[in-house]
Amino acid sequence: MYLAIADDTVMRKVIANGARGTAMPAFAQSAGGMLTDKQIAVITNGMRSNWGRPGILATANPPSYAATSAGNAVRGEIAYRTYCESCHGAAGRGGAKGSSITDDSFLALVSDQGLRTLVITGRPELGAPDWLDDVSGKPMSDQEVTDVVAWLASKRVQNPGQPYAASNYKQH
Repeated sequence: MYLAIADDTVMRKVIANGARGTAMPAFAQSAGGMLTDKQIAVITNGMRSNWGRPGILATANPPSYAATSAGNAVRGEIAYRTYCESCHGAAGRGGAKGSSITDDSFLALVSDQGLRTLVITGRPELGAPDWLDDVSGKPMSDQEVTDVVAWLASKRVQNPGQPYAASNYKQH
C-alpha cells in the first residue's frame, strides 16, 4: 500500500533523508549515509519492481501521502470510532485485536507523517487493515485520515513515559 501512495520522488527522498519520527534513517551521502543518488534510484526501482502491486488501488481514490489540509481532532475522534475502535479499543487504549495507539511513549516517538503512513498502510504483518479495508465497503477519505491523525496527535503529552502524574511526584 505504501508503494501505491508514495511516488518515486517521495520514495527517493525518504531513502535519502530518512523519515523524522520513525526508525527510518538517512542513507544518502549528502545526509551522512553511504549511498549515492544512483544507488538510491536503483533501490527505489527495485522496491517497485519486486514489491509493488500494480492495480492494488483499482478504482479507489487513495488518500494523499502527505496531508493536504488541516486535521480536526473532534472529527478525528468520530472517524476513529468508525474505523479503528473495534480493534484498538475505546480512546485507543488497546483492544482485543490491537494494541494501544494512544500510548504516550509511542506518540512521542512517531511523527504526524509516521501516524498518517500507519493509518493509510495499516500493519499487514500484524493483521492491521489499511485505509481501504478498515470497514468493508467504506474506505477512509483523505480528510478522515487527516482527522484521525489530528486526534492521535492531540493525545501527545508533554512528559511521555511518566509512570505517574507529575503533580503526584514529591521530592524527598
